[in-house]
Amino acid sequence: MSNVAFEPVPAPTSVPTPANVPAPLRPMLVLIGVFLAMGLFGLLGQRQAAGEVTLPLPASRTAVYLGLIAMEWGLVWYVWKAGVAGSGTSLRDLIGGRWSGFRDVAVDAAIGLTTWGAWGLAGSLWDRWSAPDPAASVQSLLPQRPHEVALWIALSISAGFAEELVFRGYLQRQFRALTGSLPLAVLLQAALFGVSHGYQGVHKCLRICAYALLFGCLAAWRRSLRPGMLAHAWTDVASGLFRL
Repeated sequence: MSNVAFEPVPAPTSVPTPANVPAPLRPMLVLIGVFLAMGLFGLLGQRQAAGEVTLPLPASRTAVYLGLIAMEWGLVWYVWKAGVAGSGTSLRDLIGGRWSGFRDVAVDAAIGLTTWGAWGLAGSLWDRWSAPDPAASVQSLLPQRPHEVALWIALSISAGFAEELVFRGYLQRQFRALTGSLPLAVLLQAALFGVSHGYQGVHKCLRICAYALLFGCLAAWRRSLRPGMLAHAWTDVASGLFRL
């Protein structure tokens, strides 16, 4: 099996850099195939919601949330076991950075909040510039009842951790090791992230691709996924509870 070694990135002493990871190609290719299939299936679901395709819609948001939470942590497990296990690198190393005290937490939280605010402004301008797709399939998944709200928050936290780890952590590093280019790695993970959200329609996929570009740049700048994880989780919470 072919291996790809993650290229070391010089970092300031305050933000430790993860060690090299001899990462096999097969797990990365499997993930890419899964995300492309998700995009295709999601696009069919989006068309179904618009009345173009006849497929059974999920009857319970609770079941959908629980299934998605399991899927998010399944991705974490897969990246850990198939992607980096045995390479001498832990998930903590892949996340990058260390919280040695309240100040570190506050700095990452402030960066995450600023990123969320910047994305909210950019997203509003994007929606004004481009006519959005109808998204009945998305609207039908938003929480309505108290227990659904609690599950939505749990799902948002899970997605914030898992998706940043998989896309901005594992895949972005893999793409950089393969191409030798950080900008191209950021672009590739963003394109795959956008495609995997096909259930939200073409307009939203492009918007989410831009979102992933921003978070990819944030991860590259901070050499840590922590601020992006915080911003991602809150973005998802707000999108469900406040319809932002």
